[in-house]
Amino acid sequence: MFTCLGYAAQSASAPLAPITFQRRACGPKDVQIDITYCGVCHSDIHTVRSEWGPSAYPCVPGHEIIGRVARTGSDVTRFKEGDLVGVGCMVNSCRHCESCEAGLEQYCDALPTWTYNSPDPVAPVEGGHTYGGYSRSIVVDDHFVLRVPENLDPAAAAPLLCAGITTWSPLAHWKVGPGHKVGIVGLGGLGHMAVKFAVALGAEVTLFTTSPSKVEDGKRLGAHRVVISRDAEAMKAEANRFDFILDAVSADHDVNEYLGLLRQDGHMVLVGLPEKPMSVGAFALVGKRRSLAGSAIGGIQETQEMLDFCGKHNITSDIEMIDINQINHAYDRVLRSDVKYRFVIDMASLPATA
Repeated sequence: MFTCLGYAAQSASAPLAPITFQRRACGPKDVQIDITYCGVCHSDIHTVRSEWGPSAYPCVPGHEIIGRVARTGSDVTRFKEGDLVGVGCMVNSCRHCESCEAGLEQYCDALPTWTYNSPDPVAPVEGGHTYGGYSRSIVVDDHFVLRVPENLDPAAAAPLLCAGITTWSPLAHWKVGPGHKVGIVGLGGLGHMAVKFAVALGAEVTLFTTSPSKVEDGKRLGAHRVVISRDAEAMKAEANRFDFILDAVSADHDVNEYLGLLRQDGHMVLVGLPEKPMSVGAFALVGKRRSLAGSAIGGIQETQEMLDFCGKHNITSDIEMIDINQINHAYDRVLRSDVKYRFVIDMASLPATA
């Protein structure tokens, strides 16, 4: 074991503050990473505040991790000291269920070991849980470590490990590409990455937003068209147009408005996570043989493919860098949608001691 410094919440109502905790030593198949940047995901806030069920405390969030390899275990051959690497939402899985064998570890039958707040079978203390990337370093099984292209800005690449792969995975699975008309609902941390990816894949991209102030930003990011979704006549004009719609909104909203915009056999995929159950009208689906689906993050192979694509096309997230002592204020701003479009923590700002 070794002592690690990080930022943690001690309860659902406590602000994040410095903490020291124990990391496991680097084993034969492990990679120890010195963390340089960590993105701030809305999931961090939900987990810290026990909004998705009781969390384990102290809770050290963070699953958009970029850093340099500090050491490797004796059986590790894919990485060496100094490599630029990333860690996303998972640090382990069962490896033998149907999903894992298909390279879809995110759908592991036994549930993946999430990067933080997950029961950890290899924790340094029996019965312990995982601690995430708001910390000095992390030790991860090499299967779940990802190579980050050196030509990318490492800070702006951090959100690719969650916001990036969450939007890339459905676009890749449904084979979005040239000739497809694609709608992206919402221009936030997820939506802005979806616009960038869909454009780079060759699709004609329309952004749907409730905010007129985001029209120019949507076009700057590459959207070919922007529709204000509160304009009933503008929405009506989009009926039966789209092959694929990616819904990246986590606030409560009416998905039926968008189902009607799909062509026959079109697909709408949810990646946002509204708190309340949705009401879906059957006629919107059966009338044109449309489908409504959901998608989580991608598997490790798919995430590496996404990172390689980003390296080739120089795609990163639009970020605002913060020091770690600004994290509680950043959480408040995330809840107000006051960020374009992802906060990233400069981990060099972590204090020397707790």
